[in-house]
Amino acid sequence: MIQFNDTQIAFAWRTTNELKKARVLFKTMSSPTLVKVGSVMLNIALAIRFPISWIVKPTIFNHFVGGESLEESNKMADFLSQYKVKSVLDYSVEGADSDKLQEDTYNEILRSIKNADGNPNIPFTVFKPTGLISTSVLEKVSNDEKLTELENQQFNLFQKRVKTLCEESVKYNTPILIDAEHTWYQKAIDDVVQQMMEEFNKKEALVFNTLQMYRSDRLDFLKTTQADAKKNGYKLGVKFVRGAYMEKERERAQRLGYPSPIHLNKEATDKAFNDAQEFAFMNLETVSIFCGTHNEESIQKLCGLMQNNGIAKNDSRITFSQLLGMSDNISFMLGHMGYNVAKYVPYGPVRKVMPYLIRRAEENTSVKGQTGRELSLIKSELKRRKK
Repeated sequence: MIQFNDTQIAFAWRTTNELKKARVLFKTMSSPTLVKVGSVMLNIALAIRFPISWIVKPTIFNHFVGGESLEESNKMADFLSQYKVKSVLDYSVEGADSDKLQEDTYNEILRSIKNADGNPNIPFTVFKPTGLISTSVLEKVSNDEKLTELENQQFNLFQKRVKTLCEESVKYNTPILIDAEHTWYQKAIDDVVQQMMEEFNKKEALVFNTLQMYRSDRLDFLKTTQADAKKNGYKLGVKFVRGAYMEKERERAQRLGYPSPIHLNKEATDKAFNDAQEFAFMNLETVSIFCGTHNEESIQKLCGLMQNNGIAKNDSRITFSQLLGMSDNISFMLGHMGYNVAKYVPYGPVRKVMPYLIRRAEENTSVKGQTGRELSLIKSELKRRKK
């Protein structure tokens, strides 16, 4: 069984000064009160357009984000590749409600796809659907509500743009990951992604949907979709994550009086994640796996399945991934051992990626043991270097 506690391998790419800054950052994030107050203040600063780059960029931004531009992030991808860790450059702008912002986001995603062409250090491209369309339109489509003429135009444009992004990725033979969103408008996205997979995944999985396994319906959804792929002759690309919106999902369900779509506890989520991965693995002839998790047990289970079934570490149908700035002990050990591993590297202007950064801080506070684990590893490496 792979062990993920070799800090020398995990932090070979970090200077001692960077590790000391990271220690302070994770100590801060270990306090729910500080994170909550900081999040509120940052949201207010964003709303009143108060200058925040001077405090955000040298701290949380530099730790979790690859840069403000595609060019800066390319340098990060090149640097990580020296340690056998590849990158997925993610333009992390979301919730764009104006036509101008949506168009700008679409054009930037196109740039990122072209940027990946022929670059072995960037094996996947990615985009977040809510950067391209208003969530209110996605919600109405998901609920089969009648759209206005303007909303119809907006949704048709969204579908057209998604298809173009997929076409471009296929042209460059670079798989594209389509991120998941909140449950109340995910169905519209699932339906569009399904169409894209049917069209572009005839020979191999080049379009990937994302399943948030904290949702109690996702294992059944996976099995149904896999059966459809097998029946209709296309490959299924699946990015597995645990989920990013737990508190919002539960709060909304309680407020509106419907059953929570989220598993009751972490144990049930862990089981669903592992069961889904095992199901996908046992159907590798039709399913490609993008394992996006910081959970060591889930990664050990998938690596064990590969070893026990004679699947090569670098089999193109299986990739592991963690976020930049987190779980380096996992990413760099997997790369060191020869597995396919890619860091999710967000990029974008400081103000535009703030929602992402606030979510990262809140996630590190709410995920049991995550911040403590990061802190412990950083402290161990600093102690080792001091000796």
